[in-house]
Amino acid sequence: MKRRSFIKTAGTTAAFSGMIAATSITKAESLPKIRWRLTAGFPKNLDILFAASTMLADKLSRLTNGQFEIQVFAPGELVPANQVFDAVSQGTVELGHTASYYYHGKNSALSIDTVLPFGMSARMQNAWFYAGGGLEILRKVFAQYNIINFPGGNTTAQMGGWFRKEVKTLEDLKGLKFRIPGFGGEILSRLGVIPQSIPASDVYSSLEKGTIDAAEFVGPYDDEKLGLQSVAPYYYTPGFWEGSATTSFYVNQDKWQELPTLYQELFTTVCAEINQWMIAQYDAKNPPALATLTQNGAKLRSFSKEILEASYNVAQKIYEEECNKNPDFKMVYDHWRAFLNQEYQWFRINENIFQSFMATQIRKQNR
Repeated sequence: MKRRSFIKTAGTTAAFSGMIAATSITKAESLPKIRWRLTAGFPKNLDILFAASTMLADKLSRLTNGQFEIQVFAPGELVPANQVFDAVSQGTVELGHTASYYYHGKNSALSIDTVLPFGMSARMQNAWFYAGGGLEILRKVFAQYNIINFPGGNTTAQMGGWFRKEVKTLEDLKGLKFRIPGFGGEILSRLGVIPQSIPASDVYSSLEKGTIDAAEFVGPYDDEKLGLQSVAPYYYTPGFWEGSATTSFYVNQDKWQELPTLYQELFTTVCAEINQWMIAQYDAKNPPALATLTQNGAKLRSFSKEILEASYNVAQKIYEEECNKNPDFKMVYDHWRAFLNQEYQWFRINENIFQSFMATQIRKQNR
């Protein structure tokens, strides 16, 4: 797909989707019927994350007058949650929705599609994807696996997780069994943590039984649904390993090439809409959910400066090591890092000052 065509559609809104439908529906009716299957990587009870899949299917069906049908399957109905990448790559299904850092072990460069610890905010990440060349460079990596990736939602900045006991110093991290994926797990492992890879459906029972000592997932809205506050009372911030977290739609590249151009355009546009929709959902629903959690006994804590600085320094060493051993990672990371530095300079000069001032004023008003 040509870069100009992608950029034209990627940042459009729902209104533009409707305009496309209105002007192109007669063309859609003359095109062959397309039936795809989508395997989701997130369970149904996480209604925002899972809804991204059903929203894509519903919108594409309506926009094409039922010509482009996508059947959505929850984790385990076709393939397990942790096998979405392979299922799409091998053509077992045409389409999937997941987070790329779950496949860190395949190629560490894939993690950058979701997030790197101490990285970008959701707005910065989208700027890199849509206007900074990020998607184009990431797709060079995904193409090796016969996949084309589309941003499919962002959780925004995540929390640092639920702990059965307080962690105040680096010493407190040693031997801690913590459910955390990707680079976040690698960073903390060097500080003595024992990272655990556990699907969302098993996090509660693992904490309750003491199989793990702590778990991170997303943020207040989703965490409340998992009920983690009842088995691990200390709720930490910030989730420095996920300053934002992009979920992605994966499309089998061979199947993508078979799609009529109109469907490719519609698919790209709807994915961009869902990406913005998810950010709005979390920004709107996390504040009241956090209030409910704290009212019901959750104890908010912040990671100490000692833990944050040690984690940051370890992260930089890991990135340097990855650049030396993985050309794919270095290619994407160098591009990402240059954009990251540029973005933080801008936000530091203007927006961060404004946000800090406003936070102070709101606190004064609410005393």
